[in-house]
Amino acid sequence: MNQATQVATAEAKNKRTLTGRIVSDKMDKTVTVLVERAVKHPVLGKVVRRSKKYHAHSPNNEFKQGDTVMIEETRPLSKTKAWQVTKLLEKARVE
Repeated sequence: MNQATQVATAEAKNKRTLTGRIVSDKMDKTVTVLVERAVKHPVLGKVVRRSKKYHAHSPNNEFKQGDTVMIEETRPLSKTKAWQVTKLLEKARVE
């Protein structure tokens, strides 16, 4: 295994992944993913929900609002977009 291959495999292992729900699919090739996490409050000890929205690249516009997806960190693709949708975990329920 040469040096370039070792670096490439090491980078692939270190990519951060997050799981969230798509809240907007109105942009072309981009979705907005809401990622929620539970954090214990430092003083009160109560579990508080924190959320953050990420813009993620979706090259084929295949994901729709309400879908649960996994996103992976990538190189910056635009001013606000540095994540890419890698996997669909659950389709949105149609009611």
